[in-house]
Amino acid sequence: MTDLITPEIIGYIGYLAAVLTTASFLPQAILTIKTRDTDSLSLGMYSLFTFGVFCWLVYGLLISNSAIVVANSVTFLLAASILSFKIYNSFFKKKS
Repeated sequence: MTDLITPEIIGYIGYLAAVLTTASFLPQAILTIKTRDTDSLSLGMYSLFTFGVFCWLVYGLLISNSAIVVANSVTFLLAASILSFKIYNSFFKKKS
């Protein structure tokens, strides 16, 4: 069985995982960027998530894994955008 799993197949699995996890984040990112509504989002969760994605990005760079780098670059940009809206809405936007 392990003879069937070539390095090329392992690479495809990595890219598939990268595409799926990044794509799963897109609906929330698009909705938040479009509406700028972050009331139901946890600041703590998005802070930790964004930092975690950044760490994955750095890890991918250090081990030269393009699937990890590409997926986490896109996800980091989206997560950082949402986190920015959340921070702005939480601390700077006047409550009605």
